[in-house]
Amino acid sequence: MQITGGWLDHPGTRAVCGMLTGAGHRALFVGGCVRDSLLDRPVGDIDIATDARPERVVALSRKAGIRAVPTGIDHGTVTLIAHDLAHEVTTFRADVETDGRHAVVRFSDDVATDAARRDFTMNALYATPEGEVVDPLGGLSDLRARRVRFVGDPAARIAEDHLRILRFFRFHAWYGDPAAGMDAEALAAIAAGSDGLSRLSRERIGAEMRKLLSAPDPAPAVAAMRSTGALMQLLPGADDRALAPLVHLEGDRPVSWIRRLAVLGGPGVADALRLSRAEAKALDTLIDGVGNGMSPGELGYRVGAEVAGDILLLRGALLKTPPTVRDFDLATKGARARFPVRPKDLMPRYKGAHLGERLRHLETRWIASGFALTRDQLCGEGDG
Repeated sequence: MQITGGWLDHPGTRAVCGMLTGAGHRALFVGGCVRDSLLDRPVGDIDIATDARPERVVALSRKAGIRAVPTGIDHGTVTLIAHDLAHEVTTFRADVETDGRHAVVRFSDDVATDAARRDFTMNALYATPEGEVVDPLGGLSDLRARRVRFVGDPAARIAEDHLRILRFFRFHAWYGDPAAGMDAEALAAIAAGSDGLSRLSRERIGAEMRKLLSAPDPAPAVAAMRSTGALMQLLPGADDRALAPLVHLEGDRPVSWIRRLAVLGGPGVADALRLSRAEAKALDTLIDGVGNGMSPGELGYRVGAEVAGDILLLRGALLKTPPTVRDFDLATKGARARFPVRPKDLMPRYKGAHLGERLRHLETRWIASGFALTRDQLCGEGDG
């Protein structure tokens, strides 16, 4: 079995592989670049596994004139930047000791040992620099069947790093076959070990949730999270029942993981996932918009057409009142509208607090008119 793709022939990738193999070491692509190539999906990060120890990788890179960054050298990882392309090169290794978050490793010369420490079989696929697939654990058949399967004992893999619980659901959302269901043994292990999620950093949890909710349809995976107790561990009070209707209503609209997060609800979400200030503000705007009673036109005027559209979708999913084309048109009309009255139009008749109250009153009348009333109609003969 061969993988193909222009990235294989990138001069930087050829240089890194040639540096290792030319010195008598193995260089095997591993993980996402192999998996996604086999699925004809775009390749992002390029990971390379090797029997060369990290110090040896650094020494060889200096000799070859390739920049080396010791991003995780204690765990065997060196990032090599060749022709402006980053390659994460990691020595074959095995986990000696784990605590659910971090691992102590020993280096190895054996690719099968390296494969045995990985999370899922579809991530334990390797390929030579020529593109020949190396499959120590039968991951190729799982990938073809869109089956997300832990390497070895699911409980043991989860105990090594509880983030693998979230990765399991995320990989199902992106790579799994919803019709085939999920591995019952894996779900049982997740249910038994979900309390370990509380030991993870909020940054790691937030990053995984962002990727999960950005999948084309994360609803089946999130429903499974709820059934195992994992969702409540992460977001107490969250409710995923409106997520599937929301995904349906979204249609061809661009995916927004914040919009999907908003439909889950639950208190303290921004803090639980360590959202940025901008993300937390966007989430609050969506949640407030669902229940503030504003018309589609006023929503568009207050928050813009895009955010108003998100709020209309959320209302449709949560309140079971799907928005109409007219609702979106009104939101767009409101976003384009400009209040025609300025403070100077009401002065000197109104001043200070009375001026602000008058402006708000006229703005309310203008919005209620569908943005139709003119400046003269609003101000009246005594105000202009």
